[in-house]
Amino acid sequence: MVATTGWSILLLLSVGVCCCQLVLSQTPVRNFTIDYDGNTFLKDGKPFRYVSGSIHYSRVPQDYWLDRLLKMYAAGLNAIQVYIPWNIHQTKKGDVYDFTGQQDFVQFIRMAGDVGLLVILRPGPFICAEWDFGGIPAWILKENPKTVFRSMDATYIKFVDQWFDVLMPMVKPLLYINGGPIITVQVENEYGSYFACDHTYTEHLRDKVISHLGKDVVLFTTDNAIDPFIKCGKIPGVYSTIDFGITELEKPTEKFKHQRKFEPKGPLVNSEYYTGWLDYWGAKHQVRSTEKVAKDLDELLSYGANVNMYMFEGGTNFGYWNGANYFVFPLFDPVPTSYDYDAPLTEAGDVTQKYHTIRQVISKYNTLPDIPIPAPSPKAKYGTVPMKFLGTVQDLLPYLSPTGGIKSTFPPTMEAIGQNQGFALYRHILKRDYKIEAILKLAGIRDRGYVMLDNSSIGIVIREKETLLLMTGKKGQVLDILVENQGHINVGRGLTENLKGFLENITLGNELLTDWIIYPVLPDNINASVIAQHNGSSSVVDPRVPSIYVGHLTISGEPLDTYLDMTGWTKGQALMEGEINLGRYWPTVGPQVRMYVPRPYLHGTSRLNTLVMFELEKAPCGSSSQCSVSFVDQPLINSTTTTFSRTLQP
Repeated sequence: MVATTGWSILLLLSVGVCCCQLVLSQTPVRNFTIDYDGNTFLKDGKPFRYVSGSIHYSRVPQDYWLDRLLKMYAAGLNAIQVYIPWNIHQTKKGDVYDFTGQQDFVQFIRMAGDVGLLVILRPGPFICAEWDFGGIPAWILKENPKTVFRSMDATYIKFVDQWFDVLMPMVKPLLYINGGPIITVQVENEYGSYFACDHTYTEHLRDKVISHLGKDVVLFTTDNAIDPFIKCGKIPGVYSTIDFGITELEKPTEKFKHQRKFEPKGPLVNSEYYTGWLDYWGAKHQVRSTEKVAKDLDELLSYGANVNMYMFEGGTNFGYWNGANYFVFPLFDPVPTSYDYDAPLTEAGDVTQKYHTIRQVISKYNTLPDIPIPAPSPKAKYGTVPMKFLGTVQDLLPYLSPTGGIKSTFPPTMEAIGQNQGFALYRHILKRDYKIEAILKLAGIRDRGYVMLDNSSIGIVIREKETLLLMTGKKGQVLDILVENQGHINVGRGLTENLKGFLENITLGNELLTDWIIYPVLPDNINASVIAQHNGSSSVVDPRVPSIYVGHLTISGEPLDTYLDMTGWTKGQALMEGEINLGRYWPTVGPQVRMYVPRPYLHGTSRLNTLVMFELEKAPCGSSSQCSVSFVDQPLINSTTTTFSRTLQP
């Protein structure tokens, strides 16, 4: 007996009875395909068009996943688009992966399906997304500092294959054809704009994905609506889509002429329709007109196009996960902690006027679900919190770097010592006197260096801009350089130039400085025990020396979302007792001044909230050991910049 797909045949034979009973039971057939002649997707054999929005589970606290997904569903979306950042799941080389808690992408995708949303999956291995290294693990640089990423480079492809051999079996049960919500899977990401244009590589990825997911899954590529980019990014057997935002000089539908050159038939797809844009430190906050976004969206939908809105919920670059762009030398542009993106849902997940306007447009084409729009999360104004000086980076080095220093004749890169994010302290003991001012040359700094001599600040050096300092010194004095990795480059050729720390040797007065000790520095290690040991034992000597400050917040009742106002401070990292890394602050350049602090990261009356700040440049305390911050109920991500004058436009 041969079973037919979708049918099971049960043949019941009754012993001693000259008859047989044929019972047919039907089970639903689930499939998702492309109807090329009909220029549409087919879902279970019927024409289907998705109206989708991008959301990144890595940028939204796990406790808020459901809230955001419900708001997206209530807006009339029938799908979401999701990246999988490789580097949050495999933070170190080896067979240790993290798919728990905040990293539980399977739970997130199943949750989306339960809400009623289909999923467009973008598993990389490169994702861009203004995410650190575009999702690629920085530890690969320790294996081979000259790795050519996004190519058939032997080092890179070995680790990609290992990663996909772990990831893809987890994805397979989530496919629509297997009962899950995933309808399409992207191969690579906007590859056509990458200089390597290695078709052997992209075809290898295609084959790798198919080997795990099977031939029935719809694979796609995404590229800018520019012919050479689509040509380079196109992969045989994989459907080509395009991306673009609001248009000024032509109708948005004209962009699909580029897709049609490479896909004469099939659904029209804009995989990234930009509802806003990203910010850079030191540049004006980016916004996109609600009216223009809605108008072009209306035209795209009336034309029958499938549209994914990037972003629908931007979220937050917690910790050190922000990326950086590097398109024109020497414009290294790290992205702020806020990834609000001027999206329909704010960084805190609140509904905006843009949300309501877009929802109204969608209602012309899709029936809106009969559910209320979830209310915004309430925000609290907790007021002023005194911040007390705990100690300098040198004072607290045994705690900031518990594994101790690594000796090296010449200063290595941070990745070479396994410090893939954050900070490292480079220490040299002067071997002679420098009575006359000598030039300290730090040309290879990546990205920002805070230079000290015996716990006093000498100055700051900045990659490719300000790399020289004048100094005097005596034999035996300690020269310390705290290096900040401001985020690995996440796009373009800069991926191959992504080492941090020092790329060149250091000279003082034209003499090569040798014999260094390098300490990985982890402000995340400052916990209650360390605070108890040092509380009140130190006072500020030089407020320009990178130092730790601590404050305590008591909340009556259940905590609420709030914002940490960094006005008066300069630049650094903020953490909640080392457990939760809220991200970077830099209010003196903006545009972000206040940091989003979600409710799940706070404690109510049962426990004290301890704020730890690693101020890198200058605290507002002066010679005093105390200053303060404020917790307020409104965001501030569009502050006018003062120390930086340039304004970047996409």
